[in-house]
Amino acid sequence: MACPECGSDPLLLSVPESYREYAPGEAAVVAFCPDCLALEAVDDAGGSAAPDFSRVSDAFPTKPDRAIPLALALGLASSLATNREAIESLLRATERAGADPLLVIDRLVADPTVEPAIDLERRAHQLEQLLY
Repeated sequence: MACPECGSDPLLLSVPESYREYAPGEAAVVAFCPDCLALEAVDDAGGSAAPDFSRVSDAFPTKPDRAIPLALALGLASSLATNREAIESLLRATERAGADPLLVIDRLVADPTVEPAIDLERRAHQLEQLLY
């Protein structure tokens, strides 16, 4: 399976029940691209290995309770107007789990190995306004 946006090998994430309403198609498994940060629903988990979140960036959280809500929020960030409440909820969940989502996003913007499918630099400012 390859990312439909950039062709990279995505991470397969098992979405906890509490976040499924925010996943594309309320999927139990999503593919998150470590290169362009695109997110899509997946029909089959293709194994049960824990995803290696370090493939995204040194800045990205590696603990699933921090990384999964952040990945979902980034996947929804292409449409802030439509997904505002979901993104806010996911970023707050990331904060409650012990990671600073805005700091991670700022570091992702600065990471030359990450080529987001969206204008993440512009979104970072908008996400900050959303949270504070």
